[in-house]
Amino acid sequence: MNKILMAALGGTLAGALITTQLAGPLIAQTAGKTSSVYEQLDLFGDVFERIRSQYVEEPDNGKLMEAAINGMLTSLDPHSSYMNAQDFADMQVQTRGEFGGLGIEVTQEEGYVKVVSPIDGTPADKAGIQTNDIITQVDGATVLGLTMDAAVDLMRGPIGSEVVITVVREGVADPFDVSLIRETIKVAAVKGRLEGETVVLRISSFTDQTTSGLQAELKKAVEEAGGADKVNGFVLDLRNNPGGLLTQAIDVSDAFLNEGEIVSTRGRGPQDNERFNAEAGDLAGGKPIVVLINGGSASASEIVAGALQDHRRAIVVGTKSFGKGSVQTIIPVRGDGAMRLTTARYYTPSGRSIQALGVMPDIVVNQPPFDAEKAAAAEEAAKENQRTEASLRGVLSNDSMTEEERKQLDEDRARTEEAAKLRDDDYQLAYAVDILRGLSAVAKAP
Repeated sequence: MNKILMAALGGTLAGALITTQLAGPLIAQTAGKTSSVYEQLDLFGDVFERIRSQYVEEPDNGKLMEAAINGMLTSLDPHSSYMNAQDFADMQVQTRGEFGGLGIEVTQEEGYVKVVSPIDGTPADKAGIQTNDIITQVDGATVLGLTMDAAVDLMRGPIGSEVVITVVREGVADPFDVSLIRETIKVAAVKGRLEGETVVLRISSFTDQTTSGLQAELKKAVEEAGGADKVNGFVLDLRNNPGGLLTQAIDVSDAFLNEGEIVSTRGRGPQDNERFNAEAGDLAGGKPIVVLINGGSASASEIVAGALQDHRRAIVVGTKSFGKGSVQTIIPVRGDGAMRLTTARYYTPSGRSIQALGVMPDIVVNQPPFDAEKAAAAEEAAKENQRTEASLRGVLSNDSMTEEERKQLDEDRARTEEAAKLRDDDYQLAYAVDILRGLSAVAKAP
């Protein structure tokens, strides 16, 4: 008890001593900073009044203030911004998984709009918009110099209306126009399917629906396979997933971890730091997992990939992720608007920040561009040149297999050939499925 009191007392005395020694300079310094802030606010008021009274046309005072507030926030980093009442309402709708627009997740780079990823099944996705595309114009109007919100507003409009965006793409010599029809975007956060004995779970965004959708789609796919014992593993496809709600990223990670840290967030002060840990329960039942990522996998996607990678719970395959390692807090303000403010960085279980670095896959697999004519020609050539022992005249029969074993072999071969066809449609996914098939084969070996 005495030791505790002494420690507390010693701290108090030290604090008192420092305060006594530095009180004069500290007060003067604080007063100086406060004075400087008030001077800047006076300057802002002077400029605002001069614009109101002398601008060539009478300005909209509300828009002026919104622009000033947004300018202050956007000067901090690419992800902080102001949302007026309408923008705030739209954002709340988006997190519920249904909204109007083109279906493009964007950020800002050197004054232009850069595509983080198109959302599956949306007008942007169908039109072939790609990660890292740069949008320079919307309906002929340049986006250079506009705030992010203003640029996005140009792309919004009535459902069914047309918008033309001008795109600059690496590897393409000249900018080109893409015509899109605005739609109501309904995002199914998770879609599941079977690829042979592998359950593929495509997670396109982290909305309020993601965790429940993951549970439902996983259960449905496992039942379709004939039970968990018929499944060799799971693929979590996070490619071109721009992120979303931090809570959902934590829940999705927790779904495949029994224990340990999922992610930590560190803010400006110690009181802003948080750690999130997994609870017992693995939806995959301990079966192997492959996580697919690419340059369009951002934020919440990177939390999931980083957590499963650090815990050695999954093999991460694909290309380096986007590298957004910051957390934004939505803070409602007067007038029914809100500000999106970067309040923390997040760290994977091993303590690494992926801000501006991204998650590096365990196995780098690029997605080659698909050439339909070349693929068809190669397939035809393979058929013409195929010559095996079984094709020779008078070949000896195989006497080592029963009819039932031969039937099983034919079925296995058919599944393998079907999986091989997947390489033409989606090489990265085929690679992930092959990994799980290989792990399953090794596990079954005597």
